[in-house]
Amino acid sequence: MGVRIVVMGVSAVGKSTVGRLLAERLGVPFRDADDLHPVANVAKMASGVALDDTDRGPWLDLVGAELEASTTGVVVACSALKRTYRDRLRDAAPSTVFVHLHGSRELLAARAAARTDHFMPASLLDSQLAALEALAPDEAGVTVDVAGDLAAIVDRTVTALRRFARSPRSPR
Repeated sequence: MGVRIVVMGVSAVGKSTVGRLLAERLGVPFRDADDLHPVANVAKMASGVALDDTDRGPWLDLVGAELEASTTGVVVACSALKRTYRDRLRDAAPSTVFVHLHGSRELLAARAAARTDHFMPASLLDSQLAALEALAPDEAGVTVDVAGDLAAIVDRTVTALRRFARSPRSPR
């Protein structure tokens, strides 16, 4: 079956970059959930309008199917901002573990403003931060601070996942 990891968090936190490097380190495929968004969702976000739960439902089902279909393990970058979204992903793939990438609003805003190649405008950061529900103690996952250089972030992620693998209730 392999490990199923969702690297989650708000826009500009580094889900795709950290997810790719984590997948490489673990020797499993990487998938960006942004690639699974219907065209209408991308257009809506690109125009500065936040998605609602109706928009996200079919997309989350596609992400869950990707997780469940993996037989060798997979790392998926997906915002998974709300508990209900993570529950929906776990309904499809119960063994999924979440890596919540977390950073200060200032750091994330600076990263978002520096982006030139992403459909999600920096203006939606505050709506994502408002919607974000941190991992609850009963959720399989770890929280990793994204301050610092990329190698250190990936190292912290791998270390946190190792601790988690030993004890599902280890501190975040």
